Amino acid sequence: MAHPLEDLIDARIRAAQAEGAFDDLPGQGKPLAPEADPENALLNRLLRESGAVPEFVSLSRALERLRAELRETGDRTRRADILKEMSMMDARIELARNAHRR
Repeated sequence: MAHPLEDLIDARIRAAQAEGAFDDLPGQGKPLAPEADPENALLNRLLRESGAVPEFVSLSRALERLRAELRETGDRTRRADILKEMSMMDARIELARNAHRR
């Protein structure tokens, strides 16, 4: 069974073609570059273009923010809390890196 929006999508594509929206695109007439992982190529491209990053990268960024906060704070209690958070963050980063490698 076709999706209910299929006709609308086809109509919009035909209208865009008629208006020349697809003329003079970069790489027009050239073959597509081969993908090392064709099954996941589209998904990987969409994730990359949307700014998605592996979990260990976002955790590393959070760790960097904690380090900056540690440098700026003089409160001993808060510094101790930050150091605990940093220790836990290091462990989470290592786990995320290991999971990403699999």
